[in-house]
Amino acid sequence: MQENSRWHILATADQVATATFEQILKAADQAIAEQGLFKIVLAGGSTPEKVYRLLAKADLEWSKWWVYYGDERCLPVDHADRNSVMAEHSFLQSVAIPAEQVFTIPAELGPDLGAKAYAEVVEKAIPFDMVLLGMGEDGHTASLFPGHVHDLEQLTHAVYNSPKPPPERVSISAKALSDTKELLFLITGANKQEAVKAWRAGADLPVATIIPQNSVDIYIDADADNNGL
Repeated sequence: MQENSRWHILATADQVATATFEQILKAADQAIAEQGLFKIVLAGGSTPEKVYRLLAKADLEWSKWWVYYGDERCLPVDHADRNSVMAEHSFLQSVAIPAEQVFTIPAELGPDLGAKAYAEVVEKAIPFDMVLLGMGEDGHTASLFPGHVHDLEQLTHAVYNSPKPPPERVSISAKALSDTKELLFLITGANKQEAVKAWRAGADLPVATIIPQNSVDIYIDADADNNGL
């Protein structure tokens, strides 16, 4: 566990989503004021989806948002299990972000070609302004799984043999996900307790490999918290 982690323990997943939403608004305002655009990396999962539904109702400077994805499943472009499809339905179709500023991962090309293509996108994008990440009950984040070995210098990875279906994916690397001004983890649900405990104890988990220079904000609900603080 890196020393500059800030844990925000909230009662419910809805409160986690609201707190995340509010931090995103502040980060977007600051980035747009300083550089004229806001670059955010989206995560998949039910809690991020709650955040996206809040964003969909907000009146923001959408023309200055640039959207990226932390990982994607190698499925057809319109498959319901893709992170990009979830984000589109819950958020992007409701706001006026220019289509050319939304960078989906071409995972439908397969892990190798998809990763190679998205590495070029990531190289131009970094540093990000904000990265949103979740955590699985095994301590994985994005599509970085325990026991998988990747080239630490790559910006993206081709992922095979995922322990969660589908087995083939594309993920931004720990190195590139760490290259951000703000990093937020959203962790909810009782099934995350053991992974949270292990993370706090310093276990070698994928979540622990995301190490930005700035602080990490961890928004966690009471179900996922194991009273470790």
